Amino acid sequence: MSSDRVIVAAIAGAHGVSGRVKLKTFTEEPASVGTFGPLSDEAGERQFEIRVTGSTKGGVIAELSGIRNRDQAEALKGTTLHVDRERLPELEDEEDFYQADLIGLEAIHVDGQRLGRVKAVHTLGAGEVLEIQPALRAGRKTLLVPFSREAVPVVDIAAGRLTIDPPVEIDARPEDEEGGEMPPEDASEVSDDGPADMTVETGSGDAGEAPEK
Repeated sequence: MSSDRVIVAAIAGAHGVSGRVKLKTFTEEPASVGTFGPLSDEAGERQFEIRVTGSTKGGVIAELSGIRNRDQAEALKGTTLHVDRERLPELEDEEDFYQADLIGLEAIHVDGQRLGRVKAVHTLGAGEVLEIQPALRAGRKTLLVPFSREAVPVVDIAAGRLTIDPPVEIDARPEDEEGGEMPPEDASEVSDDGPADMTVETGSGDAGEAPEK
């Protein structure tokens, strides 16, 4: 759910021998990752000034302050880079969301059954996909659900949940330990109204629609 920092990039590896890195960006405009000021790692222990020097598929080539050679760059592979939420623009459209706001939301099936919680949001070529970690009693594997109006008709950040209407090819109905269905949530707590369109924002300089949507 909502947090004080938002992930805007991940270090995919070294580029060349001078310490530059390849960044997989989660911003609407890849180059905007260099406009937020210093970015920190997930733990908030290291900060890097970012200077974008080129582009690559799915991201940019960049120089990071303090990184001077390939070995240092390779050691950072897999590191995620975060920005303080207060440095990001406010989202003007109520149907736009930052990825950080979706993570941790409880996932409820349209019939009221609890499926689990959003563990991660993956940006793929066809759009965003929600990774749903099942509830402990469900005994089911992780679900991958496309983040579309059809599959996720309701997102209620304030209530800490979203409603899932998975495509027919996704078997998302949880079962309890005896093989029966989990008890449904009080139907009065699930809204029938969904947004006309939805956008996931991941730290763009603008609050426009993400290209994957």
